[in-house]
Order: sequence, then structure tokens, then C-alpha cells
Amino acid sequence: MAWMTYISDWFDQDDWYEGLQRANMSQVRQVGLLAAGCQPWNKDVCAAHGDRFAYCATLAIYIYQLDHRYNEFKLHAIMSEHKKTITALSWCPHNPDLFASGSTDNLVIIWNVAEQKVIAKLDNTKGVPASLSWCWNAGDTVAFVSHRGPLFIWTISGPESGVTVHREAHSFLSDICIFRWHSQKRGKVVFGHIDGSLSIFQPGSKSQKHVLRPDSLEGTDEEDPVTALEWDPLSTDYLLVANLHFGIRLLDSESLYCITTFNFPSAAASVQCLAWVPSAPGMFVTGDSQVGVLRIWNVSRATPIDNFKLKKTGFHCLHVLNSPPRKKFSTQSPTKNHYTSSTSEAVPPPTLTQNQAFSLPPGHVVCCFLDGGVGLYDLGAKKWDFLRDLGHVETIFDCKFKPDDPNLLATASFDGTIKVWDINTLTAVHTSPGNEGVVYSLSWAPGDLNCIAGATSRNGAFIWDVKRGKMVQRFNEHGKNGIFCVAWSHKDSKRIATCSGDGFCIIRTVDGKVLHRYKHPAAVFGCDWSQNNKDMIATGCEDKNVRVYYVATSSDQPLKVFSGHTAKVFHVRWSPLREGILCSGSDDGSVRIWDYTQDACINILSGHTAPVRGLMWNTEIPYLLLSGSWDYTIKVWDTREGTCLDTVYDHGADVYGLTCHPSRPFTMASCSRDSTVRLWSLTPLIAPLPMNILADRSWEEIIGNIDHAVEQGTPPLLCGKVSRDIKHEIEKLTGNPRAKKLRWFSECLSPPGGSDNLWNLVAVVKGQDDSLLPQNYCKGIMHLKHLIKFRTSEAQELTTVKMSKFGGGIGVPTKEERLKEAAEIHLRLGQIQRYCELMVELGEWDKALSVAPGVSMKYWKKLMQRRADQLIQEDKDDVIPYCIAIGDVKKLVNFFMSRGQLTEALLVAQAACEGNMQTVHVSTPKGSSYPDDIYKEDCHELLHKVSEELAEWYFQDGHAVLAACCQLAVDNTELAMAYLIRGNELELAVSVGTVLGEPAAPTTHYALELLARKCMMMPPWNLAADLLLMTPDNELQLVKLCAFYPGCTEEINDLHEKCKLPTVEECMQLAEAALADGNIFETVKYFLLSQEPEKALPIGIDFIKECISSSDWTLDTVYPVLDLLSYIRTEKLVLHTCTKARNELLILCGYIGALLAIRRQYQSIVPALYEYTSQLLKRRVVSVPLKIEHLSEELDAWRACTRSTSRSPEESPYTPPSDSQRMVYATLLKRLQEEPLKGIVGPDYVTGSNLPSHSDIHISCLTGLKIQGPVFFLEDGKSTISLNDALMWAKVNPFSPLGTGIRLNPF
Repeated sequence: MAWMTYISDWFDQDDWYEGLQRANMSQVRQVGLLAAGCQPWNKDVCAAHGDRFAYCATLAIYIYQLDHRYNEFKLHAIMSEHKKTITALSWCPHNPDLFASGSTDNLVIIWNVAEQKVIAKLDNTKGVPASLSWCWNAGDTVAFVSHRGPLFIWTISGPESGVTVHREAHSFLSDICIFRWHSQKRGKVVFGHIDGSLSIFQPGSKSQKHVLRPDSLEGTDEEDPVTALEWDPLSTDYLLVANLHFGIRLLDSESLYCITTFNFPSAAASVQCLAWVPSAPGMFVTGDSQVGVLRIWNVSRATPIDNFKLKKTGFHCLHVLNSPPRKKFSTQSPTKNHYTSSTSEAVPPPTLTQNQAFSLPPGHVVCCFLDGGVGLYDLGAKKWDFLRDLGHVETIFDCKFKPDDPNLLATASFDGTIKVWDINTLTAVHTSPGNEGVVYSLSWAPGDLNCIAGATSRNGAFIWDVKRGKMVQRFNEHGKNGIFCVAWSHKDSKRIATCSGDGFCIIRTVDGKVLHRYKHPAAVFGCDWSQNNKDMIATGCEDKNVRVYYVATSSDQPLKVFSGHTAKVFHVRWSPLREGILCSGSDDGSVRIWDYTQDACINILSGHTAPVRGLMWNTEIPYLLLSGSWDYTIKVWDTREGTCLDTVYDHGADVYGLTCHPSRPFTMASCSRDSTVRLWSLTPLIAPLPMNILADRSWEEIIGNIDHAVEQGTPPLLCGKVSRDIKHEIEKLTGNPRAKKLRWFSECLSPPGGSDNLWNLVAVVKGQDDSLLPQNYCKGIMHLKHLIKFRTSEAQELTTVKMSKFGGGIGVPTKEERLKEAAEIHLRLGQIQRYCELMVELGEWDKALSVAPGVSMKYWKKLMQRRADQLIQEDKDDVIPYCIAIGDVKKLVNFFMSRGQLTEALLVAQAACEGNMQTVHVSTPKGSSYPDDIYKEDCHELLHKVSEELAEWYFQDGHAVLAACCQLAVDNTELAMAYLIRGNELELAVSVGTVLGEPAAPTTHYALELLARKCMMMPPWNLAADLLLMTPDNELQLVKLCAFYPGCTEEINDLHEKCKLPTVEECMQLAEAALADGNIFETVKYFLLSQEPEKALPIGIDFIKECISSSDWTLDTVYPVLDLLSYIRTEKLVLHTCTKARNELLILCGYIGALLAIRRQYQSIVPALYEYTSQLLKRRVVSVPLKIEHLSEELDAWRACTRSTSRSPEESPYTPPSDSQRMVYATLLKRLQEEPLKGIVGPDYVTGSNLPSHSDIHISCLTGLKIQGPVFFLEDGKSTISLNDALMWAKVNPFSPLGTGIRLNPF
């Protein structure tokens, strides 16, 4: 296996303990990612192959991959090797894992998507690779060209590797816009030029340079650039060409003749992109460049067959996927209808007129728009499969949460816009009009004013009214000079400060009256209002100084000037908690902390290797500061002693903005030149605080005063407004406030993304009155008793809402769309007549008619008369209305599930459970019909099946909390808790479980045990004891804690007393007594608690060896003793005298761990555990009744017998297990027996595991593959495994995979 090569040397070093460091992992967790949009400046910036498509932002390439299980595309990887603008992207035609990309710093890179690594790099090419493409006629060759040529051909590998120049393609008279190789005819290539002409080369023929200009240009020197070029896949000579002004032509490249010129419906339409549809000969699609109209053409007609308006902004590029995504169940008919999804954003298709009776081919178009939007449009179904609207396409310089609605985050970018995002759904909800040059900085108005101030590079500053979507004020006092920072005072909402390259910091009122012009000797980059004194403002200047001004006086001189930085100062930030303390970040790579009251620099934080940009104080922990830098990292500082607590490497470029969530102080957002915004949870930095809250410790250990909290060595204490408000609210409550306290603190400490939703469901389950539910409850996952009620009222609202005067922001639906959506909801709720009436209003008679009999035959006849003049032309009874009318819920639910539309399935199943679906009793051959109670029971079973599938979908998508919500919504408490534990949301699980009480008890206790293990790595050991004392039957857990505790005898006895266990000396006597009685378990237990715990090893190990020598042993006989033994103190276990016992213990834990992993379905680590055990057997001197051959036989049997159940459709042909393998596996299963906690079966998957980060350079020493998501470092400080694998490993085998005898603690 791959991983062994990484760590085999460990296994030879038998007693290797010196120099070990505490296994660590990044403390700051990534919990959300806003991907960039597609850049609008270069041509070939989107490409697709098989089940993947990719698009380029300015500096990174985003690769999406089809998830077959749910039939949807998910972000799979981000490639950020380029440091300058990417110019083109080309997917390898014969290897779906490779693509090539070029950038303006003369670099071409070949990237392997599957392995996520660079395969080859070509640096300093002669000229910028403005256009590039794989050569179809040769294996590993990529061609690229710039401006007027020549065409370079790079052979990547093999004897011929290197760069050659195409013999004929050079010395062009006009710049090249685009070129294309022919996919069938070897070596044939065409170039499109800026002057509108084409050049065609093919081996053995005369080269044709600058031919076929549009007729209207002949004889002139006007330009009409070629915007798109594609060879006809079914012909060797036909070529489709688009010119910017002239339009589209079909040309014959041999006879140089124009076959067809295609006509647009309006003269205003121009085309930037086109693509053939591989599944339909002669058919192609184009995208308009002014408005997002997708047109479908056939070469046999000069006008389009069909036009869809998909978006308000124009197309930039498009690409048709050659293989349409496969369906999950092949039992369904392949025809899709276009109104299946009530969430689909597609514009409703126009009604077909007679001459449009072409049927559309099944095809998927990757569409990139000029505003950065990217989507995948399904032609056959006429709907979006995926739409990422409105991404930023350039550096994001600033990001800020909205003070009164922290679910909204605003970002300011180099692309000239400010966008506002909903951080729960990670979608854009508003965008500013744009065209502002560069927006460097933004500042929300205080309170609920709903305005944003922005600072631009050339247009002064502005105030943008977000709700009305327009600019309401402009400030031009700095002239054309760039404004680098804008700050709206939150203590005095009338004042706005700006600072600029002209050396002034200007304070003005909102209506434009200038109050102060503070002149500096050089450009001013940053300013910040004090949060404690409304009249103080600090600035950062190019002259390396920080200045503080007092606005209440008329003087324009600073009160204080702080010098010390050795390069320009960029941002400055006042501490929100400590009066008079501020920090500054500089191009010298340091952050300095200044004390205004002492006139001094009180700390210098060094560690960044490039200029510092982002700065953020935490609003609860007074000494916690974060900084972002051009070295691509974010650093977390303890400003008391100036230590760096953590470094985050996940951004792919300079980090510019950092902002703290107002009501969740441990959630942070960051933005970067890599065009992404990322969300982070800082909660792991403040352990053991969350555990103090769970253990119900006193307020003094949770909330502190600032002076005490900033003393060196004080554990983290909350000092901010959010925690003070919680304490204040709790003290007002009568009765037992524990449930409220757990909920409020949990919301304060958890990142967004479902914890609110979960707590709302907990309240519903606990019987809270519905009127107390918050307004946004119906936007999330609702309890099933509310689902139908809320969706009905939503449908009624959609029918009645009239369009507002201003429209409603981005992509507002038309009246038709609203009615259509309302109709969809009524339909799913079983309200058929209302659906029919709405369909009639929309003119969709046939749909109304096909379901009308579900109301009554009389109603149906009435409808028929109303449509007497029309007859049904073709029979288009669609699955959905048909199913609902006859009450065949099962077929419908399966239909929805087969298409990955799980929320729809859930809604229908719940409606059926509530009896909204009428069953039409069609008599069966025997004359019997479905009894209603069986039908009801069936519906409930169906409902749970759908909930489970939906929960699993959220879980696999890295949202364990939302998965738990799905289970809690159908009152499945145990599974809801299990998802939290599997997502390692242990603190949340304990909080929620404590409030839910009895039904959640077993899982809550398990979560407490895991948390106690986490506390074993933190000095206050009594905290672990407190957590364990909260569980019933806790004696054994307390024994393990005391056995592992490394203190002196006196400290150990104190802990024993707390845990109500005998003293160390008494334990020795008890052990000897138990040994005399032959009670192995008690003997091991008391020896471990005595002064000589190593005496327990031979006794326990001999007992286990004896057990597994017999044929009929089970896990339950050996595991309790082995588990207990594994808690022996580490310093005793690594003694030389214990070498043989230690090795035997590690081997037994490895083998039993593998069996436990099979029982818990931890598929990813089973092979690694078997391999680990075999390696130890091979390399260490031991006598255990295990043979390597026997282990590999068991592993093979497990592989063969489990593969049959979990195969994905595209895997290699499957060989069934042999009879002997079946027997081995059957014996194995007999040994395993049932997992006592059923819910926790299945792999662990923590939040953020699905998010690609740019720092994914770590290779797992278990699998040899690149780790996606959080990484866990083993004790040598070098070897890594994924956090998910570490969690699963530690739950079944407590010892590190390095075989050192060190315990693993990733919780």
C-alpha cells in the first residue's frame, strides 16, 4: 500500500519517543467558501470533459465534478498555480484528467485534476500564451500562440519533448484572436484574426493566409474580430465562424466558399460565443453578448430554431458537455419536463409556435456571463442544473458583515462592484451598478440604514442604497485621486471619513459638508474610528507613521504620532475592548500594537514574510488579533506575549480583508486576490471555554473583566458585548436557565450554517408554541408538522404579490413565473383545483385538463367546455400532475429521488402522510383495493426514507448540522445526534442532547466521553472529570481518565478522590486481591490505577491472546479489557522494559481496531488498519496469535463482500466474492456482533471537508493521496492524515498510525 512507504521507517525505530511534539492541527476551521465568478476578458476560459467542467477566474481555475449519487455538480478543486491573469484553458481531448492553462507571465501549466497536481510547467515562453489548445493529432502536445504568431508546439514528454515552431503558422498580418485544431483531420488548424480574416493550414496542402473576410469588409481596413470558431464535428471541411459585427457564417475551408450566413432576429444582437451540440448533428448554440439570450440553430436554416433569455447580462463564453449527466435510476424515462423543480431559476420557455416544432436535443451547456455568473443549462429540460450567479471576477479588497443583519456580508472588488451575499445560502442577493474603476474599501452605515459607503480608485467615494439599488450620494473632494479607505462612524452616524493618495484624510457629514481635512506628508491608506471614543480617529500613512486625531477640536494637527514601522503603514484598527489600544499593519511585514495612553509601542508581531493588509481584533477575547498578508496567509496572534497561535494557508493569493461576525464573534470572513471569500470558525482557539459552559462551571470561568483576561497565562475569558448580553438575559430568567444558556452560548460559538435551524427544531420538538418561532424559520429545514402549512401560505403569497415599483433586485421573477411557482406549490400540496385555475390563467390548458379529473369529472367537463375551440394536439401527460391526481405517491417520490430533487420528494411524502393525496381506488384483478391504514403506513416509511436520503445529502456536502436538522424534523432524535457526532460537532451535540433529554441520552453520553478525551490534552484535568460525572454509570470512564493522568502521586490521589475512586495505595492492594480471585478485568483496572500500572500489561495481554486463540471469540469479550489497557500512562508504556508488551498492545489494538472499523463502516481506514497491524507484526519481535497471511485473507474477503453492496455504476466490471471469501466474511461478522449505538455507524465527515483549499498540498500517510478538507498532523510534526480519518482511527484504535505508542487525540 502507498502509505507504508511514508512511514515504514517508524516501525523499525522500536523505542522512539524523544523529541516528539504534541500532535497538532490547524485551529482555525474553514466552514464556508464563496467561489469566484468566470473572468470576462479572455476567450477560452471555460472547458469541459466527461463529468467535469472548469472555468477561470482571474488567478484560479475552478473545477466542478458531477456527483453521480445526487446527479449534481459540486466544486471539486481549485487550481491556483498561476500568479498572473490566466489567458486560456484547454482540456486534453484524450485524457479527462488533464488540462492545460496559460497566463500573462509567459507560463503554461499542465494540471492533473484527479491528483490535483502540476504534471508539467513551461516557463518563459516566447511571448504571452494568449491562446492555447491541445493538439488532436498527437499524444502529449499543447500548442499556443500570441499576437501575430508564430504557433509554438510543446511536446510535454517522451524522446521528442521540447518546444518547436509550426513551419507555416507565423508572420501573420493581423493579431490572432483564437485558433482551433481539427479533431479528425490530422494537423489541420484554423486561426481567426482581429481583421475578420481566417488562416487555414493543413499538411500537404497550400496554406491559406488571411482569407474569407466578411464580404462587407473586402477592400477596407476596418476590423471585425473573429469572436468564435468551431470545426463541424461531422465534416472535414466545414467551419462555423462568428465575427463581432458581421454575425455567423458556415464556411467550406477547402473551396473557401461561404455556404450559409445566419440571420439574427434583430440587428442589435451580436455573438461572442458558439458551440456545436455533439448529440444532435447539424445543431449549434450561440450566446448573445448584450443580453443573456441562448439561441439554438440548425445548419439547414438561416434563422434560430429557438431563443431562451437566461439572464439579463450578456454571454461571455459557452461550452456544450459531450456526455449529458447520467440519471441516478435508469428505470425512469429519460424525457424531462421543464417544470419539475420549483426552485429552478430558468426563465420559463416561450410557447412553441408551429414553425418551432423542432425537439431540443439532450445537452448541457456551460454558460459564462459577462458579470461573472457561471451555470450549467439543461437544453432538453430547459432549466438550470446549476447556476452560480454573480461571482466577483477579480481581487476582493474588503469585506464587512452588516451590523444589524449579520447574515449579510458585503464585498468590494477590483471589478468595480460591491456585492452583498447571504452567508447561509452563500448566494449573491444584491450587486452595485458597477463601472466604478476599482472599489478598494467599503463601510456599512450604522444600524438599519441599509446603505454602504464605497471608496474607488478614480470616481471618489459614494453611498449606495442597497434596497433601492442606486447611488444616493457622491463625494469628490479628493478629485481623481484613489481613495483607499472609507469609514462610516458607528458612534455618530452622520460622519464619514475617507483617506486618499492625495495625502488627505477628510471627515465629512453624510450630506457632504466637510468637517476636517487632515493633511499628511504622503498618501494615506487606512483610517479607523475608535470604538470607545466617538471623536478619535487613527490613520496609517506612507511615511511609516500612525497618527491619532481628535475630531471634536478645530485643530488639524494630530494628537499623537506613532513611529516605528520601517515601511509604509496600511491599515490601522482600534481594539473594540481595550481602551486606547490600536494595531497597525505595514509593508515591513510586522503588526505593531500601540497604547495611546502610554504613548508607546507595546508589542511587535513578526512572522509574515510580506506586507500586511487585513487586520481584525476579536470582539470577545481582548488579546486575540488576526492579520492577513501578501504572503497568502492569515495569522492568529496572542498579543499578550506576541506569539502566533495559528497560521492559515488556505487562500491562494494575497489576503486583504478580515471581518468579524457581529453576533457570532468566533466566525470570521476573509477575502483575497484569489477572488474568493472564505468563512472561518475560530472557536477551537478558545478551548477549554466551551467545555466550561457545558460543565456548568461558574461565571468566573466563562466571563471575565478585561484587565484580568489580558494578564499573561489567564485562560480565555469572554469580555465582549455578545457574552455580556447573554449573561444579562440569563440572570433575568426564572426557573432553571440551563437550556437557554446552552442554546445562547452555542449560537454565539457556532459558525452560521444550520445551528439556528437546529435550535429552532429542538424548541419545536420540546413543544414550544409556534408563535415564538423566528421569522426566517420557514426558510430553513422545517419540522414536518409545519411543512405543509408554511408552503401553502407561501403559494398563496406568490399568487397575490404584485411587482413592486422598483423591481426586487437581481433577476426578479415575472408575474408568469410567480404564478407558475405558486401553481407548483399548490400541486405538491394536493390542492388540485387551485393548480388547474392557475394553469388556465397561464394558458397551459393541457396541464390543467390532465389533472382536473382529480377534482371531479364534472369540473373536468366544465374545463373541456371552456376550451371547446381547442383540442389537445399532442398527448403530454407529465409525470407529476398525473401521479398526484391518481395518488401514486410512491412513483412520484421515487421519480424525484432519482433526479436528486430530495426536498421535493420530502414535501410530497409529507403531504401524503397528512392525507392530502387522494388515492383513486382502481380495482385490481382480484377486486381488492389498497386499505387506507396500509397506505398511511407506507407513506410514513417513505417519508423516513426521503428524510434519511436528504440528511445524507447534506452530510456528504459537509453540513453535518443541517443533516441533523433533517432527522430532527421527523423526530428522529438518535440519528440527529449521531450526525452531529460524526461531524465532530461534539459541543453542539452535548448542548442539544442535554436540552432534548431522555431520547438523546445515549448519544449525549457518548459525545461527553469523546469531549472528555479531548480535555485529556488540556492541563485542567478536572474538567474532563466534570464532563464524565455528567454521565450515568461513569465509573469505568473515570477509571480510564485517572489511569491516563500523568501527575505526581498527590495530584493523582486528588483526582481519584474527585472521581470517588480508592487511593493509589489502596488500588495496589485491590489489584492483588482481584488477581488472587482470578478476576482479570478488576485486576487490570486496579493495577492501572496503582503506582505500577505496567503490571497490568502482561496480565491483560495474555488474557486477550488466549481469547483470540480460540475459534469462537467475539469482540465483546476482548474489547473491554483492551480498551482499558490502552489508557496506561504514556510515559510508562514507552519504557524500555515494556517494549514487548507495548508492541503486542499496539498490534492487538490495530487488529481489534480494524474489526471495529468494519462494524462501524469506516471503509476508508479498514485497509490502513490491517496494513498497520501487518507491518507491526513483520517488523517487531512479538508472539501474538495473528498471522499476516490470515490478515490479508480477511481484508480481501471484506473487500470482495462489501464491494458488491457499495459499487458505483461506473466502476470496473465486478467479480463476485468466492465461496471461501464468503465464509471468511461470515465468520468475521459473527465476531463483530451489533454496534450498540446504531446511529453512529458510517464514516465521519467534519464541516468543511468538502471545501477545496489552496493549501491541499498535504499527502495522507494512510492513503498516499492528497487530503481535501482539514488536515491532522501526527506526532512527528510532518506526517499528516485527514481529520476525518484521524477521528475514525481514534474512535477504534487510540494509538497513532506511526506505531509509537502515543495516543491520538483529534477531537
